[in-house]
Amino acid sequence: MTGATRVIVGLDGSLGSLAALDRAVTEATARGAVLVPVTAWQPSDTDGLRPFSELEHAARRRVDTAFEQAFGTYPAHLIIRPVVVRGEAGPALLSAVTSRSDLVVVGAVGHRRFRHAPHGSIARYCRAHAACPVITVHPSDLLRSLEFAARSGAPIPLATRARRAA
Repeated sequence: MTGATRVIVGLDGSLGSLAALDRAVTEATARGAVLVPVTAWQPSDTDGLRPFSELEHAARRRVDTAFEQAFGTYPAHLIIRPVVVRGEAGPALLSAVTSRSDLVVVGAVGHRRFRHAPHGSIARYCRAHAACPVITVHPSDLLRSLEFAARSGAPIPLATRARRAA
């Protein structure tokens, strides 16, 4: 694994970001790339007097939770370099891009706190401003594969990939 190419994925706790994480792990594995999960955080009016360190810790935990929900743990076969950024989600994702050979993977539906971001849709922002390719993944892509597995008796796709890769 050379590590020269990076697959950057946005995580916000939504089903769309889990679908994006699933796709990003597949892309990083196929490319022999470093996986860079990015989550952004910003204090809001509803956070009151919570210290910034607590808000940042909650964002870091969101990355761990996404991998736990999708794979049970972090995939052992990948180099993973999580990034937690204080700021808006779209610019935070693109700040992780270091080369034109990188790939950004985003979910099509963002978490409710980002829906009214000044830049509009995070996926749209990334497609308009990225200096590298951007893949937008819809939650329905993940749901379709899970539904097929449930109906056919096949193994659940996310759990199977994690076991195969370990």
